[in-house]
Amino acid sequence: MAVPLTSSVSSPSSVPLPSVGPKPAAGSVPSVGPAPAAGSVPSVGPAPAAGSVPSVGPAPAAGSAPTVAPAPAAGSAPPAGSVPPLGRPSRSAAGSVPPVGRPSRPARPGLTELRLSAFARHRRAVHPLGAVTLFAGPSGSGKTSALRAYEALARLAGGGAVWEVFPDPAACVPEWSRPDAQHRRGFRIGCTADGPEGQVRLDVAVQAEPALRIVGERLSAGGLVLLETALRDPGRGTVQAAWHTAGSSSVTRAPLPDDRLATALLPLRVAGKTDGQRQVLAAAEQMVVALRSVFACDPRPDRMRAPARTGSGHLLGGCDNLADVLWRTREECVRRHAQLVAAVRAGCAGPVTDVLAEPLGDGTVRALLDRGAGPRTELARLGDGELRHLALTLVLLTGPGVLDVDPPGEVPDAMRALTVLADGFDRDLDPRQRGELLRLAVRMSERGHIRCVGAVSDASWAAGTAGVTVVHLEP
Repeated sequence: MAVPLTSSVSSPSSVPLPSVGPKPAAGSVPSVGPAPAAGSVPSVGPAPAAGSVPSVGPAPAAGSAPTVAPAPAAGSAPPAGSVPPLGRPSRSAAGSVPPVGRPSRPARPGLTELRLSAFARHRRAVHPLGAVTLFAGPSGSGKTSALRAYEALARLAGGGAVWEVFPDPAACVPEWSRPDAQHRRGFRIGCTADGPEGQVRLDVAVQAEPALRIVGERLSAGGLVLLETALRDPGRGTVQAAWHTAGSSSVTRAPLPDDRLATALLPLRVAGKTDGQRQVLAAAEQMVVALRSVFACDPRPDRMRAPARTGSGHLLGGCDNLADVLWRTREECVRRHAQLVAAVRAGCAGPVTDVLAEPLGDGTVRALLDRGAGPRTELARLGDGELRHLALTLVLLTGPGVLDVDPPGEVPDAMRALTVLADGFDRDLDPRQRGELLRLAVRMSERGHIRCVGAVSDASWAAGTAGVTVVHLEP
């Protein structure tokens, strides 16, 4: 039995999600499957027989290939091997297609919504995302899994294979899910990215069992389905894809790999010769740019205390090599280092005049605090809260040039923003430390280059803070 999650600031959980099936009727909200009955558990496909829990898609007839999308109405079935026709754009009185983007849209694409339709313990969850977002709730409410879904979308958008992104796919399948007649189970996640092309929606259906694969995907903007994929033959390692063309033919169909995100592959397959193709490419680029630059960070004080071996100087997600990064950054940017020292001073007990690293002669460096008088203090002597505060401060101040991330090099810095995913944002921090860290996150986000999504056990201390979106989760 699934336990529904609620969010005091999110969209109503009863709103169905976009589907990887046919375009819904005008005025309705698209969904990834049929809308469940009130009080029932949503599925990754149509409702199964009584007593069972739905899976990734409808169970096909004996001997036929399973699909993610519902069967089209009589007389409208597509040709064999094709996907259902994509939605057609609405037209104005003059007969032109209304533009997707608006001049007032933000220049830097960013996620404004995370949808966890059927993922881990989440169901029908629609969560808003701001420049600084805190997922709040007790242990077991799904904070970590929400951040995990965000990171998974980012890695898929970066071209990661589904087996790399989901090393333990069974853990992503909702507990209440039961396999269908073909022994299939799976999960669904999605997001919305706002930017120059307006609001672009992406929804992905993943089959976890019996074989891990992406069985359905939909990219849409402005009420128009731009890309849609569906699994037609489970014996092949491909999905049937169709994308908007608006040329001599309304759509283009082709097989794509079932282990990669089709949205990330579109620039390799779409020529951009028609207005429709260019619209597809622009929407795909906005989604990929919004997702690509993500740094998942959960500092580990036990590892930060040990000397670090010198290397690339790029900070790891656990901040194990903090000393190596300090060794590099202290000389590279004096102004930013001065900001780091000031922030560390606010979060550490006693005076702090500098934060530095020194070599030990064996290929390692250790980090130190300069107190201004007396011997320097090794970071090994600091408390867990002081170390986590220092590490997260460094992450927010340094940006992608110092962090172990893979930003899209083909996109100018002015067009992208780094998103920091901080699990346990307030872990081991006292009220003063967490307050200083939150104010720093807001200040950096106002510059437009940093976004922050954190998980906290209680967000009462952050309620009402300007620039902070709080999403409350319940177990």
